[in-house]
Amino acid sequence: MISLKPVHIEDYTFMATTVELPGTKLMTVSGDTGYIMCGALDVQLLNEKLAHRQIVAARALGVRSIDELIHAPLSDVTLEASKKGVQPGMSGKDALLRMHKQSD
Repeated sequence: MISLKPVHIEDYTFMATTVELPGTKLMTVSGDTGYIMCGALDVQLLNEKLAHRQIVAARALGVRSIDELIHAPLSDVTLEASKKGVQPGMSGKDALLRMHKQSD
């Protein structure tokens, strides 16, 4: 099953996507310029093989819900996300806000 729902953080709306798979689920929260994702995100692939796409993304490990994803500390960020001030250790919420505000 796939679920989509809006997530409101401060004055901004992001889209939360959850994909239920056998034995696991994939979770993302995205905005217009970037996204955060559960541990399934391959940051190394985005930084090395797909660098030309300039993807702004970050991942949090060990999360089991969208709420946990938003509040968990990030473990890895893409090079493009770091250019926008997103750093490992910051919360998913802070990363989403920084990604969004950098695009204003």
